[in-house]
Amino acid sequence: MNTLNPFLQRAIDLSIEASTSGQGFPFGAVVVRDDKIVGEGYNQVIARVDPSAHAEIVAIRAACTRLGTYELADCVLYTSCEPCPMCLGAIYWAKIPKVYYANTRHDAAALGFEDALIYDEISLPIKQRQVEMVQLNREAAMQAFELWEQKKQPEE
Repeated sequence: MNTLNPFLQRAIDLSIEASTSGQGFPFGAVVVRDDKIVGEGYNQVIARVDPSAHAEIVAIRAACTRLGTYELADCVLYTSCEPCPMCLGAIYWAKIPKVYYANTRHDAAALGFEDALIYDEISLPIKQRQVEMVQLNREAAMQAFELWEQKKQPEE
């Protein structure tokens, strides 16, 4: 018998809520630490008029706020669908070591949530991408990096 993981079930329930509320697309996610949900969310792209308000991002933001940290290395993410490239980037930046997911990106693509273009574009050289990327004012911007480097303290 295949028993549903309760944290994955919560992510699925949130995806159903998003599907029926009209506030977002059918995706839900929860962040768990020590067998307790510390952040959760469903897709709120429509409600927030924010293309970055994916379920995983909403859940990660909630967990970081609750825990007072931007690193979630001692947490696990449960999501109703395999994360898109943006959410995958956030997972890596938050240092989440493990993700459990239900639907695949191919399941999502069948409904019109297609991420293949982004996956393909990431591997291309900048000049070959569909979004034009133009570098300007590097010298001026380097000041922030230099100041950052100067303020770093050696580890003791």
